[in-house]
Amino acid sequence: MLYGICPLSVVPVRAEANDTSEMVTQLLYGDHFEITEIRPKWIKIRIAFDSYDGWIDEKQAFKIDELTFQNLQKTSTYSTDLIGLMTTSSSQLMPVCIGSAVHASELLSHHFDGSTNANYNKTQLVDTAMLYLNSPYLWGGKSPFGIDCSGFTQMVYKISLIHLHRDAYQQAKQGQALSFIEESEPGDLAFFDNEEGDIIHVGIIMKNNYIIHAHGKVRIDRIDHSGIFNEDINRYSHNLRVIKKIV
Repeated sequence: MLYGICPLSVVPVRAEANDTSEMVTQLLYGDHFEITEIRPKWIKIRIAFDSYDGWIDEKQAFKIDELTFQNLQKTSTYSTDLIGLMTTSSSQLMPVCIGSAVHASELLSHHFDGSTNANYNKTQLVDTAMLYLNSPYLWGGKSPFGIDCSGFTQMVYKISLIHLHRDAYQQAKQGQALSFIEESEPGDLAFFDNEEGDIIHVGIIMKNNYIIHAHGKVRIDRIDHSGIFNEDINRYSHNLRVIKKIV
């Protein structure tokens, strides 16, 4: 088995091995992965954190051995700065975004100068989520420059060292379901479905019946037993399916 690590700020992970294929997710700096298939100019990867599969340009990977991969599995230090700076071995500066796995910097001969997670817990989830406020919606995105609804929730929880799967329907299978919205606490997850009953959206519960979620941008809206009420369009934008307590 071959392994790799992301040495760049943000790398697109695509459904197929070409530059015009759909971006299904992203690698952030320091994310490590298994290499499961090799083609000319492209490698298929399985991301260690969430077992997500996709294709990346081989030029955007730094190859590592199995022992290094296993050691990375034991370490979790993420940037908590919206944008931080990494200094490369050639003294060049490279921006890295919040949620980057900066514990990989030593391996890559880089130096990170910024803040990292320490003793995070559920009470800080909403504070972390607020750092992404007004980030534009981007299908497959996981950075403050573009993020989708489940990438948003996954990254907020990841920074707090809490594991979430990648997609909303996968996240909806985690945690304990609550019977009423009144039972929820800030940091719990609310899931929403379409007319076919498929989970298509997720957001993070705030206090006083508000929710922060990625819809057009990361925004704050009202939530009640029916769903999310968007005051900009003066109607419900999402139908509530279930609220889950993850921690």
